[in-house]
Amino acid sequence: MKILLGCEESQIVCIEMRKRGHEAYSCDLLPCSGGHPEWHLQMDVFDAIKLKKWDIGIFFPMCTYLTVTGNKWMKPEYETRFPDRKKQREDAVKFFMKIYNSDIDKIAIENPIGIMSTRFRKPNQIIHPYYFGDPERKSTCLWLKGLSELKHKESEHIKPNIIKYKNGKGTDSKWHIDTMKLPKAERSIARSKTFLGIAKAMAEQWTEQI
Repeated sequence: MKILLGCEESQIVCIEMRKRGHEAYSCDLLPCSGGHPEWHLQMDVFDAIKLKKWDIGIFFPMCTYLTVTGNKWMKPEYETRFPDRKKQREDAVKFFMKIYNSDIDKIAIENPIGIMSTRFRKPNQIIHPYYFGDPERKSTCLWLKGLSELKHKESEHIKPNIIKYKNGKGTDSKWHIDTMKLPKAERSIARSKTFLGIAKAMAEQWTEQI
């Protein structure tokens, strides 16, 4: 099958698709970090969509302006500091919807919990890495078109690696805390990477479905 992994520089899902014999390509404006430039389309994702008749499109659009954690920057007191924030959010919404409505029959869009639940619709599914073998908690939303929800058994979930704040006012995932020390640009890329267990589930279940 021909599979496009849009907005994926890491190639984590792309590699899992290739292991199963599919003609998969990652696509991003950034060069790939997965070690297979021959499988990477460094170009605008909408130009990549036009290249082939793709059987499946899996997309990981940038969440900076869509996630609920960014809502605080929309408050009036931050308007001078971030004057373009509202436009950036609207552009991100349009980008998301343009992907969903693109000419691919089977589409999955991955993003954290964010405003698309109200601006579009609620996701078909919310999963965590610890559902699929990685001991981390990260709410991951999937909006699906023509694809089934990823199956997982609660009996096979593993314990997530959760760290309690020293002040006793909450918890966080180890992977999230570990990325705090990275420079802003690197932190954003690191946090956007798909966990391997989820990548394998996508490759196994969605290709077998067709």
